[in-house]
Amino acid sequence: MLIKRSSPHAVPLASEITPQAIYEERRKFIAKMALGAVAGSALWEMANREAFAQAPAGAKIAAKRNAAYSLAETLTPVKDATTYNNFYEFGTDKSDPAENAHTLKTRPWTVQIEGEVKKPMTLDLDSLMKLAPLEERIYRLRCVEGWSMVIPWVGFSLSNLIKKVEPTGNAKYVEFTTLADKAQMPGIRSRVLDWPYVEGLRMDEAMHPLALLTFGMYGQVLPNQNGAPVRMVLPWKYGFKSAKSIVKIRFLKEQPKTAWNVSAPQEYGFYSNVNPNVDHPRWSQGTERRIGEDGFFKKKRETLMFNGYPEVASLYAGMDLKKFF
Repeated sequence: MLIKRSSPHAVPLASEITPQAIYEERRKFIAKMALGAVAGSALWEMANREAFAQAPAGAKIAAKRNAAYSLAETLTPVKDATTYNNFYEFGTDKSDPAENAHTLKTRPWTVQIEGEVKKPMTLDLDSLMKLAPLEERIYRLRCVEGWSMVIPWVGFSLSNLIKKVEPTGNAKYVEFTTLADKAQMPGIRSRVLDWPYVEGLRMDEAMHPLALLTFGMYGQVLPNQNGAPVRMVLPWKYGFKSAKSIVKIRFLKEQPKTAWNVSAPQEYGFYSNVNPNVDHPRWSQGTERRIGEDGFFKKKRETLMFNGYPEVASLYAGMDLKKFF
């Protein structure tokens, strides 16, 4: 995302970083309260759901690692992944979300599902979590600004939810609408974008197993600044496609109008797949800087097509990816 004119290579100050010790103490506290001496996978899962339903940010969330979605790459340090963010509802500077998102109230929370479906419904977080077993998946995430991270996310494939609501034959797209509350989100008062933030996918993209409906990261409930309490993670697309703090999912006949595509259509296409061969109008997309790993003066990494997820290539067979960027 753009608009902020400061250097895209700015690094958060030490004073802006939440100490890891705070996270650890929260995790121990919730573990003692919610899990106690519980044994057995079924009881563990039950306790995990209870803990999530009322846990503060930093609470532990149990999930099995999915080996099919793992990477032999160094994880981005949690302090970087939680303090260097784009979440314009809380400000346009990279450190703004971590500083301002404490105002976000994530309990109670509901997600409304409507549109071209046979079973429209409104689900609270607990009901949403019960749709499928939680998995931990290590995904790369690439920002359009030229930086990337490697993060262990916790969630399950969006397709589990889609199957539950039974889209009609008219459903060609899925639209995600995020919370827009001036009282909780100071960035909403600005005119950076037309609020609420809206993103969307073609139906076959939404059904791809990589599309992750996400509730946690690094074994913890999502921090507010990272899109709590529920967001999308789409590892083959630029980061702004992964909608945060979702309150509505709508199934549509026509392609939805998405926030950044409406704001700057010459810079942000509807698809926004990671593509090193299609430059942003103001900079190259051929290389990237890995946050927390590469120094400012170190050689940048080469950006991979579809961010290194070639299994999605068949979704775009025959398409002109320079036109449909």
